[in-house]
Amino acid sequence: MLSLPARRGLRVSSFACLLLGSTAVFAADDGWHVTVGAGGLDMPRYPGSADRRSRLVPVLNASYGRFFLGGVPGSGSPAGLGMYFHQDTQWRAGISFAYDFVQPRKESDDRRRLHGMGDIDRTARATLFGSYTADWLTVRGSVSSDIGGKDQGTTASLDAEGRYRWNERLSFVAGPGVAWADGRHNRTFYGVDALQSLRSGYAAYRPGSGLESIRFSLGADYRFNPHWSAGVRAIAARLQGDAADSPLVEKRMQNTYVAYAAYRF
Repeated sequence: MLSLPARRGLRVSSFACLLLGSTAVFAADDGWHVTVGAGGLDMPRYPGSADRRSRLVPVLNASYGRFFLGGVPGSGSPAGLGMYFHQDTQWRAGISFAYDFVQPRKESDDRRRLHGMGDIDRTARATLFGSYTADWLTVRGSVSSDIGGKDQGTTASLDAEGRYRWNERLSFVAGPGVAWADGRHNRTFYGVDALQSLRSGYAAYRPGSGLESIRFSLGADYRFNPHWSAGVRAIAARLQGDAADSPLVEKRMQNTYVAYAAYRF
């Protein structure tokens, strides 16, 4: 089902993961499980932007036993490779390796506010993730680090999701989440170094580590039959702390809307 991975807080690639992880199916038994489909995202153009962008995103996931390709709820991987260390009816834990789905930020995203700030490049990431499910409640957490040498640091997320089953086909979900980021991550996404200050006219700004965002999501999933399913999500997120105080942030509320349809083989 649709997860709330926010290891990169409010980045576009995280929102892609919301969709790509939404229909991932992983079983403890051997054998292939494949899901394909498509979805739409409406999200901020970059972290802190008041402008928005919409895009279509493919849904593709394949798993074989404990190994998977694609997105997995709680991993923060929109299109990566990974494996589970452990999985049963309640506990799941594993590791994934992924490359950013899209470029996190371009100076051309807002030539006025981002003038002189340069681009933030894509990078590769390693993520440790885990989840616990008890009846209607699932708690997910992840820790992700930049292993591509792009100074994007380490982030962590924690989410709780409650599910209410209206009937065998329709269910509703809701729950809160938080994202934390270290100083390196925040300086890359929200900071202004000396060179950027000269080029942009902003005063130098050096944020530290801390809470990056808090969020709350609402959504619904509908299963037409054993193969076809569809769902929607609305995620209200608000930047916090040093991230919110950045001169690059035009709007602290960073809401995202997701819809998907998928077919499971």
